[in-house]
Amino acid sequence: MDTSQPFTEQLAVLLESRRTIHVFDSRVPPREQLMRAINLARWVPNHHHTEPWEFVLMGPESVQRVIDLNCELVTQAKGPPAAAAKRKRWSEVPGWLCVTCPIDEDQQRQQEDYAACCCAIHNLSLVLWEQGIGLKWTTGPVIRDPRFYDILEIPADSRFVVGLCWYGYPGLVPEQTRRDVEQIVRGCP
Repeated sequence: MDTSQPFTEQLAVLLESRRTIHVFDSRVPPREQLMRAINLARWVPNHHHTEPWEFVLMGPESVQRVIDLNCELVTQAKGPPAAAAKRKRWSEVPGWLCVTCPIDEDQQRQQEDYAACCCAIHNLSLVLWEQGIGLKWTTGPVIRDPRFYDILEIPADSRFVVGLCWYGYPGLVPEQTRRDVEQIVRGCP
């Protein structure tokens, strides 16, 4: 960031420039950078200070098992060629992280905790982006499969997966636009 600009301008540049990264180069960011980003990510509002998030750092064995599971699911849904393409793409992702949230019988509490976890993932993406590291927050059938929970040793009776986060140095930064702010704001008497 350009420290000669006021903080609000630096923040505006960071917010407007952040992108979801789909293509990474092969370098794995240092663990220290990821841990610093996780440390900062958790400073989001969370009702009753529940701190509901858990970050699961995935090693090579768990990554490979998740890739295998996903390929099995994709083969069933779309056939072997689609699964082979997914395997290739997923095998090129340098860093893997899973974020979970507690299951709560109180639906209001669970929604608040889920929202806090989503905010933490967004903070994570911003901190990493500021360091030149991209993130893709992904979901899909694989994170809802009971075997995914087994692979990552997530207690399915007490936690659910908010998302799988891939991270690494961007191989390609996509262009992005947003609708004009006047199109998304309305008044109410």
